[in-house]
Parts: sequence; structure tokens; C-alpha cells
Amino acid sequence: MIPEQTFDLSGKTALISGAGVGIGRAVALALGRAGATIGLHYYSSKTAAESLLGELTALDIKALLLPGDLTSESEANAVVDKLVDATGRLDILVNNSGGLVKRAKIEDCTLENWNKSLDLNLTSAFLLTRRAIPHLRASGSGRIVNILSLSVQTGGANGAGAYAAAKGGLMVFTHTLAKELAPEVRTNSVMPGTVETQHHEIHSTPEMLENYRKQTPLGRNTFAEEVASSVLFLASDMSSHINGALIDISGGRFLR
Repeated sequence: MIPEQTFDLSGKTALISGAGVGIGRAVALALGRAGATIGLHYYSSKTAAESLLGELTALDIKALLLPGDLTSESEANAVVDKLVDATGRLDILVNNSGGLVKRAKIEDCTLENWNKSLDLNLTSAFLLTRRAIPHLRASGSGRIVNILSLSVQTGGANGAGAYAAAKGGLMVFTHTLAKELAPEVRTNSVMPGTVETQHHEIHSTPEMLENYRKQTPLGRNTFAEEVASSVLFLASDMSSHINGALIDISGGRFLR
């Protein structure tokens, strides 16, 4: 039976990793405005996460702060457990946490840099997802959305190879989950273009950002809110027969 086609997430609980800033923040607002109770995970962005909690509360959106190092098995487990204990359920998981550790060509990449990149961008999603699976199954309409990177297509330009490899692993992880968890849980991914968030303020120069804009047919980089809209679509019943898919949100910068 085809479910009602709606973006309404009332009665659902969503866990968003790395929710304090950037894409995670935009996703929290989008899902919260659609009616979901929001689990706001953060690690180093405590002040930003607390500010977002206040903003959600002012909008009458139920939300809970969930601190933790997701590269630690015990802390990743605790993030899921705390949310489920507080809300009684988990319906939507958005694996957004991650980042570029350090730019280095593979020949100059240290084992420490490589392992940190994998832990931050791939192992964290594995640990959080593994703990969440029983609750997502029990939901009856579980959703997982993994946030990839355009580096999956570029191979990690300007020394981002370790980061790209980790995000490529997350893409394959999406396919694995789509097969293993269906039909109780649908798993999809989004691949943002260059989103001018704190990530690129740290790791990209103004000249690099301008070049990315020039390379994009739509003439600009991506807004975090545009990524959040696609996550909302995949988390809702509007995407009821989409599973194992990837949505490219890059303005056509790289056409496959």
C-alpha cells in the first residue's frame, strides 16, 4: 500500500550527528519544522549546539542535546541510548558528522591522518548506525540518510584524498544498508557540492571557493538549506520507493 505522500514528520524522532553547525544545523531545523523531535549530537561545537537548541525551543520544536565522540564505541552507543530513553523511539538517522582532518597528497599522508579521516567520516557512521538499527527497525518506517561529499567524484582535490576515500566508503556503506535493512528501513545518501560553511572557511581559500563557483553551471555554490531540503525529502514518505540512492546537490558541477 502506498503511504500518504507528505513531508509531515509529526511523532517521529530524528538523530542528527554533527548538528551544531553547517549542514547539520540546517537539517535539524528542516526536520524539526516538519514536526520531528530532534536529537542534536555534537562533539566540539557545544556553544553552537546550545544556541541551536534555543532556536528550536523558541519554535516549539522538541530537541535534546547529545554530546559524544562518535569514534568511541561506548560514546556512540550512549548517544543513541540517551535519545531513545528520552523519546521512546528512533525513526530517522542522519549521519552528517565528519570533516577534513588535514590536506595531504597520499604520498605525504601519514597513517595517523589516514586513520583519523576514516574514523571521523566512516567509523563514526558505522558505530552510530549499528546501535540505531534495532530502533529504526522497530519504528516500522526507519530512515537513514548519509551525507557524502563531492570529493567522492573528484577523488579529493587539493590533498583531500583520505577524506574522499572515507566518504567513498560511506557511499558503499549506504548501498550495504539499503540491501540489509530493507524493507523496514530505507537508506539513501546526499552528495552536496561546495557548501560555504565552517568546513570551507577552514580548509578552502577565497580563491578556491570562487573557482568552485565558476565551475558550477548554476553559477554559485550550494546552500546548507538546499542540502537539508533533500534530506527532508528522503526522510519523509515523499520518497517512499527510493532506497540506496544518491542525490547530487552540486548545481551540476560534475555531471555523471
